[in-house]
Amino acid sequence: MPAEKTESPVTAFILVKTTPEWLALTVQERVHAFTTQVLPAIEAKTTGVRSRFYDTEFYSARVTDIWVWEAEDHHAYQLLIDALRETPFWDRYFEVVDLLVGTENGYARTYDLEPIATITT
Repeated sequence: MPAEKTESPVTAFILVKTTPEWLALTVQERVHAFTTQVLPAIEAKTTGVRSRFYDTEFYSARVTDIWVWEAEDHHAYQLLIDALRETPFWDRYFEVVDLLVGTENGYARTYDLEPIATITT
């Protein structure tokens, strides 16, 4: 019996630029804003998502940060975006420059291949 196919996880690279309003906040105010405005909105709307954040302002003037969100499926991703859009982080504290959304090793699933990856030590 063939393995049951499940929907692949979704990874979203959200490219953002900080706004003057965000930069005017102290570090403590930024942490407070994230923990009281973003996290509760996400927790209330969706499950099965996780995030990582990358600073890029050292290398780019157009994009200051990259938010990497992983969602267990497309529905969880859509709920995540709906939740983020209802917070001041979406186009108030950060200008959303671009959304790059994909599935890891999608080609391998499409063609029933082993993923190709590199690991060096």
